Amino acid sequence: MLLEKATEFINTMYDELDYSQEEKTKRLNEIENEINESGTYRHTTEELTYGARMAWRNSNRCIGRLFWETLIVQDARDVESNEAFIDAINTHLKEATNGGKIKSYITVFSQDNPPTIYNNQLIRYAGYEDKGDPAEKEITQLAEHLGWQGEGTDFDVLPLIYKLPHENQMRMYELPSELVLEVPIEHRNYPRLKELGIKWYAVPIISNMDLKIGGITYGTVPFNGWYMVNEIAVRNFTDSYRYNLIEKVADAFEFDTLKNTSFNKDRIVVELNDAVYHSFKKNGVSIVDHLTAAKQFEHFERNEEHAHRKVTGKWSWLVPSLSPTLVPNYHHGYSNEMREPNFFYKKKAEKQGCPFH
Repeated sequence: MLLEKATEFINTMYDELDYSQEEKTKRLNEIENEINESGTYRHTTEELTYGARMAWRNSNRCIGRLFWETLIVQDARDVESNEAFIDAINTHLKEATNGGKIKSYITVFSQDNPPTIYNNQLIRYAGYEDKGDPAEKEITQLAEHLGWQGEGTDFDVLPLIYKLPHENQMRMYELPSELVLEVPIEHRNYPRLKELGIKWYAVPIISNMDLKIGGITYGTVPFNGWYMVNEIAVRNFTDSYRYNLIEKVADAFEFDTLKNTSFNKDRIVVELNDAVYHSFKKNGVSIVDHLTAAKQFEHFERNEEHAHRKVTGKWSWLVPSLSPTLVPNYHHGYSNEMREPNFFYKKKAEKQGCPFH
């Protein structure tokens, strides 16, 4: 089975990169010998890089796949010590953030003995009983159990909780504030919104998925793209099981009613998107609006058709949560077939959304 998956991957990659049949055959023979001797094989750096990019290209829930070829891969497969692990994490944060000009970035740790990261994302806000992000209550309690104490605000950056290979004890690492870029949210026409003190971090670095390439599973692969605006403004800020800010924002906007027939809830969502987009741009931080993202996905579909590749997708995640009928992919479906290479949610994270956003 492993050799079959490896062969499928090598054939696809080497064909796409115009390697000769002789080069492909030589590499497949090397892999077969390695599997026969050890039961597994090790990707070259080029295979790891292209495989990770293909995984993004195959990510059914991601609307931002047009840029799959730009993914930067940090090969951290030989990392074992705490110092090397922290250095790899800090490098990822620094390089991906890039002063606000966000780069798509992935760090790939060992296939055999990777460190374990317990956070859903490298950067996330704590969730308390009456403050913060309700989605992060469990990891917040774990951090507190390990001795961490937040300030008790709505936007306390959680420490990274991890375990090194060959160690049984969890460790904690407080991310350096200079490596965590945050954007305060304001609105050009509703100045009282700024008084709420809401903000969001710039880079969504997913850390709860497996990367599978050619039969090899990499269990620790933090990676990121950049935000689509409604992921913050609609899902994070207004979902009832997240920050649930509808009423607070209505007060800041001086809306006198939230009755369904007033359409003020709809206005709040639109204006929050405007506020988030404006705030990110004002601070020089990369972000994309949902209509532009949909256009980019159209371009991706055309590119894939030209390359004779079928586009798969999960419709409910490719259609944005704001004004979905305004984007072209609302009007047709996709096969949700999962092809490899790809990213796969771990069991506790199966209900999460788009990998790269």
